[in-house]
Amino acid sequence: MPPASALFERLAALVHQSVRDDAARHGLLPIHLQVLGYLAQANRYSDSPIAVAEYFGITRGTVSQTLAVLERKGLVARKPDERHGKRIHLALTAAGRSVLARSWARRLDDALAATGHDAQAAQQGLHALLAALQRQNEHRAFGVCRECAHFLVEGDGYRCGLTGEALAAVQTTKICREWTAPQAA
Repeated sequence: MPPASALFERLAALVHQSVRDDAARHGLLPIHLQVLGYLAQANRYSDSPIAVAEYFGITRGTVSQTLAVLERKGLVARKPDERHGKRIHLALTAAGRSVLARSWARRLDDALAATGHDAQAAQQGLHALLAALQRQNEHRAFGVCRECAHFLVEGDGYRCGLTGEALAAVQTTKICREWTAPQAA
């Protein structure tokens, strides 16, 4: 059996090819499709142009050009932040969600489920590997809100302990750029 690094390299190459193929089918570049996928998972702290730049490690100029293409194609819409005048949020349109409905990510999830292995255990293992690599490379983590050290359950609702803001249940299952690993018990 090849070493894990060779398996991951091959998996990465196959995923990259799938992203390129899917993007080309829609007249997009791979980064365009990846941004759509990211925005589908991002909570309200993470659906901004700067968060997109941080997540992908790309320049603000590249993000600006990418968003311009996605907006022109009707796949993404900008929405002003109700509380902060200059901030904007990015949201997928119905057309953007439709592109993702048949995307490489869905096929990858289906392939993982079809292996017959415990998909949850595989996901947890991959999550741990990702966290370790992010620490090694000193990258921002972008974890799921409910798994964050700042996540608070209060009565019937949820709150971000970092910002103090109430969180809608749907927001707590999405990725957040403010995510911090919980301290080991």
